[in-house]
Amino acid sequence: MLGVDTDAVKVARLSAGVMPIFEPGLSDLVEAELGSGRLRFTTSYERAAGFAEVHFVCTGTPSLAGGGGADLGQVRSCVARLAPLVGRPSLIVGKSTVPVGTARELSGFLAGTGRPVELAWNPEFLREGSAVRDTLVPDRIVAGVMSRRAEVVLREVYAGQLAAGARFFATTLETAELAKVAANGFLATKISFINAMAEMCEAAGGDVRELSAILGADPRIGERFLGAGLGFGGGCLPKDIRGFMARAGELGVDSVVGLLREVDKINLRRRSRTADLALELAGGDLGGVPVCVLGAAFKPGSDDVRDSPALDVAQILHGMGAQVRVYDPVASAAAARVCPELRYPASLDQAACGAFVVLLLTDWPQFAALRPADLAGIVSGKNIIDARNALRPEMWQSAGWNYRALGIGAPAESPR
Repeated sequence: MLGVDTDAVKVARLSAGVMPIFEPGLSDLVEAELGSGRLRFTTSYERAAGFAEVHFVCTGTPSLAGGGGADLGQVRSCVARLAPLVGRPSLIVGKSTVPVGTARELSGFLAGTGRPVELAWNPEFLREGSAVRDTLVPDRIVAGVMSRRAEVVLREVYAGQLAAGARFFATTLETAELAKVAANGFLATKISFINAMAEMCEAAGGDVRELSAILGADPRIGERFLGAGLGFGGGCLPKDIRGFMARAGELGVDSVVGLLREVDKINLRRRSRTADLALELAGGDLGGVPVCVLGAAFKPGSDDVRDSPALDVAQILHGMGAQVRVYDPVASAAAARVCPELRYPASLDQAACGAFVVLLLTDWPQFAALRPADLAGIVSGKNIIDARNALRPEMWQSAGWNYRALGIGAPAESPR
């Protein structure tokens, strides 16, 4: 295996086994493959073209400045630099999340080069925090192909995964492109649906946790992704649904645009609602109020702070005048690069020391395992906001804390 990147510093660090991101299990896997000689890194497209017959394009597709569409510059550049160097029958396989129609465009470009290279599209469905397992033990493999040969090659590449039970879907380029963004759009819709129900519960006096359990008991619905809270973030889901909206708008499919726009709005409202809860606990004025934010990563198991709901709330609170201290077991350094105006103590105790309000915004296991006694002698006020519904409310309330959570209405009478 040969990994290619245009950043020579990154290639040198990868060759030394130094990972640019935190991902459980990745460092050990790369170190083992480097040691065996099966994995190498380079900046040379020429070396890559001569080395392999299957080339995976895994470049980023960030959002365009000022809009929701995807910037395809890296994808196009990669294909344009590689294709003219290919001298034997080869397959270029796109992994990047792109607007539907991109693969067909690139296939046309390849045909015009006259080189013996064909395009396929094989979207990734990796979850940050479990990406290694999702790669080695996927539940499905989607292959957008234009020939039987391309399908056979990809079945050979994934022979181990298929033998372990992964499902293989051979389909068109367009369906393969849609598979990734449709999956992300559906997950985002499910998350925002339960968060819309959380808004209803807050208004009507319900409990969204109990409602989620009831809904999840229906096998047609299922319990996964029904955890109400601060909503989704990261470098994929928000970007992908906004890119999906942009492409749907270009194609005139207004129903998709309207649905996903509301999904996005609901997701963002959870962030402002969390900040409003902190303002209420502070008596309507956060000016100079010490606040402890637990979590900076967009999800546990990752150091990714891109479009992080936790970090967004921390910034909102800072803008409202609060003295914000953020603690994350992995992502503090990454957060400090993005939001240097916030403070990042080295420990949870330091972050909570003197805090009038504590907010649990990323549901790391060590945060979910907190007990009132862990903070009682440290904070200046017993006020906690559980924006991930990760704590046991009765435990905190019985210890004298003002416990607030998203999707929990006014206390109701116990059932008789």
